[in-house]
Amino acid sequence: MWDIGTELTAIRAADLHRQRRVYQADGPVHMVDASGRRLLNFCGNDYLGLANDPRLGRVLRDWSGPTGSGSADLVTGHRYAHEALSEALSDWLQRDRTLLFSTGYMANLGVIAGLTRRGDLVLQDRLNHASLIDGGLLSGARCRRYRHRDVDHLQRCLDRPYRRRLVATDGVFSMDGDVAPLAEIAAVTAQTGAALLVDDAHGLGVIGSQGRGSLADAGLDQFQVPLLVGTFGKAFGTYGAFVSGPAEWIELLEQKARTAIYTTASPPVLSAATLAALDLVRTEGWRRERLAALIRRFRVGASQLGLSLGDSGTAIQPVIIGEAGAALAASRRLEVAGILVAAIRPPTVPAGSARLRITLSAAHADEHLDRLLDALDDPELRDSGRN
Repeated sequence: MWDIGTELTAIRAADLHRQRRVYQADGPVHMVDASGRRLLNFCGNDYLGLANDPRLGRVLRDWSGPTGSGSADLVTGHRYAHEALSEALSDWLQRDRTLLFSTGYMANLGVIAGLTRRGDLVLQDRLNHASLIDGGLLSGARCRRYRHRDVDHLQRCLDRPYRRRLVATDGVFSMDGDVAPLAEIAAVTAQTGAALLVDDAHGLGVIGSQGRGSLADAGLDQFQVPLLVGTFGKAFGTYGAFVSGPAEWIELLEQKARTAIYTTASPPVLSAATLAALDLVRTEGWRRERLAALIRRFRVGASQLGLSLGDSGTAIQPVIIGEAGAALAASRRLEVAGILVAAIRPPTVPAGSARLRITLSAAHADEHLDRLLDALDDPELRDSGRN
């Protein structure tokens, strides 16, 4: 029997109920809610401040082609804009080929389920993104999760006979902001004959030379990490996703990744805008420098306030609170002060680790950060961090 009302009541009682709200962007770092209130946004993923860049807007405005691709990639949907973006990404990342997907979620589902099946082993970091976890479950393979960033535990889990073994990890973890020990993970997978997939949605554009991400920062190439998944909705400021790697791996995925085969190709205008964004990511290194300076300044200021910060040197700066209700109350107090910061609660994060997920952008000014730190000077936040 479907007792929907009881289930919803239980979700609300646990302070885990979520609700979509309507916002309108008002410049690079401000949002306006349905009541007309203007809020300073510190919870988006526009790390380089490109989502509101007028140069990307001009690409969309000047586009003269169709608004939609009209079919799947393998029919007639793959257009010149898609191919140009694929080739540019491959060149930038120093990889043979790139396959585009509509979303990062679809990319991870398609890659994992396309390459593994019953009789295989998929090993995942315990704090991986839900799309990686769901890809493993969809595949039918045996799925195990190793302790967060624990390479020794990973190695013990890999010491089992399976037809194929795939290790999947976030590059930068989306809720904690810490970085996977990729060099050590790559060494273990190479020793055991496993393949490695890295979802670098939150590292690409932000970390490494020219923003090539956490793999470049760790000095790893496509043979050590054959499967690199990235998205365009974060640092690139657009929409969509991809997987990039050696030619044979990508060719196999073109044949077997159902989330790419059986869906309409993304609008080519989005690929044209993303191609323009890629040029800005590569050439405007000042954005990464600015972001790095803001991260350092925030961490110094938050530490001086006595806040419980996560171990993150990236744009994702979690303030750990603990209980879901306390995190929700803190988020509401910040909103009253004109600051938009989401409360992240289970099941997105483990029970007892609810937090304010603060994210920084190169578009934030020093006075914006000062306003945030002033609003975070809250005795209840300090008390929560000590509990």
